[in-house]
Order: sequence, then C-alpha cells, then structure tokens
Amino acid sequence: MHKMIVIGVGSIGERHTRCFQATGRAEVSIVEINETLRKTVVERYAIPAFASLDEALQGGPTLAVVAAPAHTHIPLTKKLVAAGLHVLIEKPLSVSFDGIDELRKLITERGVVAGMAYVLRALPALNAMKRAIDEGRIGRPLELVAVSGQHFPTYRPAYREIYYTRRETGGGAIQDALTHLVNASEWLVGPVDSLVADAAHCALPGVEVEDTVHLLTRHGPLLGNFSLNQHQAPNESTLTIIGERGTLRWQHHRNSVSSMNSPGEEWREETFGALERDDLFIAQANAFLDAVEGRRPVLCTVDEGLQTLRVNLAALASVDGHRWQKIVHD
Repeated sequence: MHKMIVIGVGSIGERHTRCFQATGRAEVSIVEINETLRKTVVERYAIPAFASLDEALQGGPTLAVVAAPAHTHIPLTKKLVAAGLHVLIEKPLSVSFDGIDELRKLITERGVVAGMAYVLRALPALNAMKRAIDEGRIGRPLELVAVSGQHFPTYRPAYREIYYTRRETGGGAIQDALTHLVNASEWLVGPVDSLVADAAHCALPGVEVEDTVHLLTRHGPLLGNFSLNQHQAPNESTLTIIGERGTLRWQHHRNSVSSMNSPGEEWREETFGALERDDLFIAQANAFLDAVEGRRPVLCTVDEGLQTLRVNLAALASVDGHRWQKIVHD
C-alpha cells in the first residue's frame, strides 16, 4: 500500500483524492491551507489532513500529487523530489519556464518517478487511435483537426473564485482546456514546431481571460487546426487525423474512434462503452502507481509536459503579438 499526499484539494485535487482511494492501492492524506475546504474533504473521505507540506512530509509519504494552482507547481515539486517522493503533477506544468531545468536535473539525481496528469492519455479510445497511427493504418499523418467545447459554468461553477481568473495562476482557455487537446495531439502526431493563435473573452461572466481560442499549428510537415470554447451548450470534443491512406476520428462525447480508408465508404466506429469521469482518473491513478512500481512508463513525462508548456506560452504570446511563434525544442 502506497502512502501518499494530495496537495491542494480544490475540484481536481478532490478528484485525485477520491480516485487514488478508489484504486485500493494507496493510503491518501491531503495538504490544504484553506481550513474550510480541508475540513470538508476530511469529512467526505475520512482521511488525514495537514495544513502545511512540511507537516505532511513528517509522516513519511512516498508519493504525491501536486494539484495546487499552476504557478506553485515547480517550487512544490522541487521540494517533494528533494525529499525523495515520486510525483504526479497536474497540468499545466507551470505558467513560465522558471525553475524547470533545476527540477528536471533534481528528478534525475534523486531517481524518482515524475509524471504529468494529462488525463486524456488514459483513455482507451485515444490509445486505440495511437496504436492505429503507430501501426501505419492511415499512412503518414498529414493533417489534424480538433474541435472542442463545453459550458464551463455548468462543470466548474466556482470558476470565478479559483485559479481560472488569471493567466498568472493558470487560468484562461489556453492553459486550462486547450492544453489537454494539444498534449494529446503531440502524443499522437509529434511536437508542435510553430503556431499562430487568436483568442478572446466572448461570453463567460465575471472573468476577463480568454474563453474562446483558435490555434493553427505545424508539427513538422503536418498541419494542425484547433478550435475550442468554454461557453457552448454541447459538451463535445472531436479530434480528426487525416493520413495518406485514411482518416481517424475520436469523439470524446461518444467514447469512440472511427476510421475510413476509401472515399464513399461508411465510417467504421469502435465504441468503448459508457465512461464516467472518475473512471478516467482512476485509470490514470493506477497507471501512475504502476509506474512507481516499475511496471510501466508514466503516461506523460515531465519533458512532454514541458513541450506542451512551450505551446501554451507560445500561444499566449501569439495572441498578444498577433504573429507566428517558433518553438525551440531541447
């Protein structure tokens, strides 16, 4: 049984708490500075709680989930890694590049397992799509089109009171929602080399950050096109990859992957059953515990999270500067 701490138990931190508990493989404690929130989560899950990380570390945990606001991810993770803990970091990795080189060096020196919680990588449907691409079933991928939207106030009613209100804490559609699709796409077809973005605040009341984004990307010779908003009624996400010899389409709201290889034929759809949101996070939790036990690699490495951070920051710079941005890889 793993002894672990979840740092920050807002909406996503509480979900990690619940889902790591559900694996039956971890004894979960929480760290939360907000006393009211801390007591609420303790009452719901009957778990130990700490008001500070220093206090929690005295209990000898071996792994942690960092689910505090994004601007705190690097200093918190550095402290955890220095103490020898394995760490799963919520997305995005950070809101700047400050301290990341030192963190990567520290992870190597301490020999801990560190990964990013880009949860779409735990989806069976997207894994089936990746296998199809890697096996060459559609030939060389040429184009990617991603379209996504949901009514954010329905799913995150407290959005006006949390990190979402400011870029500096990880808020806005680019860092909060689009980053998931970008990370999944880079996993499927390779990293973004250059991009241009347009974004605006169109509808969400009570905030000024962007809630609508259009992004054009280049992944080597492949062209990408992303459209995302956080105010439409349908909760739908679709990712289409067009290759030399066929097309694949993932539909998150249908939990399916479809393929077509010849003009005029019908779509061939494979569905993966009903999917509750916790199912995906439980799968991610089990995958991370497997990685800690040496059974498999992490679903998303810190280096891959850094690449997606480069895209996040380049997209924000493109919106501000109205120009293409080139991305420099390691």
